[in-house]
Amino acid sequence: MPNTDRIIRLKTVLDRTGLSRSTIYRKIAEGTFPRQVPISIHGAGWHESAVNRWVADPAAYRPDNDNPPSLGKSGHGEG
Repeated sequence: MPNTDRIIRLKTVLDRTGLSRSTIYRKIAEGTFPRQVPISIHGAGWHESAVNRWVADPAAYRPDNDNPPSLGKSGHGEG
């Protein structure tokens, strides 16, 4: 069975990071925190592994490898 990445919700992210809700969304906008992934029409969460990478080293976090595009998107890798 493949190792799957769990989706965690905002409350869990707040507990694990110690950040406030507004700080998380500000950091997402700045590109210094993992982006959310949609899980339903009105719901979203975060890849647990992405949040764990941020917690391990917040200053060095880069979203380059987080939330890769799905197969249904452009399919383009490097330019």
